[in-house]
Amino acid sequence: MDNQVKMRAQNVDFFYGKTQALKNVSLDIYANKVTAMIGPSGCGKSTFIRLFNRMNELVPHTALRGKIFLDDLEINGPLVDAVDIRRRVGMVFQKPNPFPKSIFDNISYGLKVNGIKDKAFIEQKVEESLKKAAIWGEVKDRLGDSALKLSGGQQQRLCIARCLAVETEVILFDEPCASLDPISTTKIEELILELKKDYSIIIVTHNMQQAARVSDYTGFFLLGEMVEFGKTQDIFTKPQDPKTEAYITGRFG
Repeated sequence: MDNQVKMRAQNVDFFYGKTQALKNVSLDIYANKVTAMIGPSGCGKSTFIRLFNRMNELVPHTALRGKIFLDDLEINGPLVDAVDIRRRVGMVFQKPNPFPKSIFDNISYGLKVNGIKDKAFIEQKVEESLKKAAIWGEVKDRLGDSALKLSGGQQQRLCIARCLAVETEVILFDEPCASLDPISTTKIEELILELKKDYSIIIVTHNMQQAARVSDYTGFFLLGEMVEFGKTQDIFTKPQDPKTEAYITGRFG
């Protein structure tokens, strides 16, 4: 694996109170690749990816042991700004969560929060981000409309555009198609494949066919542990661990 490492988890343990949710997980996330996390519900996949942009620290009584790096930066270091990490590592959730604002304001919000005031620059970034998220053609004549009027699939692409506007480097997708119909799902999958040219992508999915379609690498989680990690094709065609094979062939999970 001669790919450039964009993010790295090193010997990660994570606790909700006294309950250990992750046990000694180590994993490299490669630049300009899609890495899928699969495994049964409650096995730690979403908890794990939320460590990459420090979302879990917003939950009370949690504790992290181990290290997580973005490039060479240890993201939980004492002088590291969590807000900056969340700008560099964006997140798209299971259920689209547009702000109750206009389409334009949804995209420009992050830019303004980051202190950008140049109106022409903001307009350019909004257009650029909506184009990258493959939704510009559908919304360019209605940027003043409420984002809440968009369909579920459009809202999800809008949320992706919102990430892209602030020049994120890594995008975390937590079950991004769980609430979408098959046509919208196909659009999101096509978009993920397009975005990996410019971004490093991590996707949590229950849908193993989706993992096989969009990812370059796959990690299989079980009971808070990383059972197996490797190239997606290898994981799905010649898994090394019998537990991985049992899950992929539908014998449990």
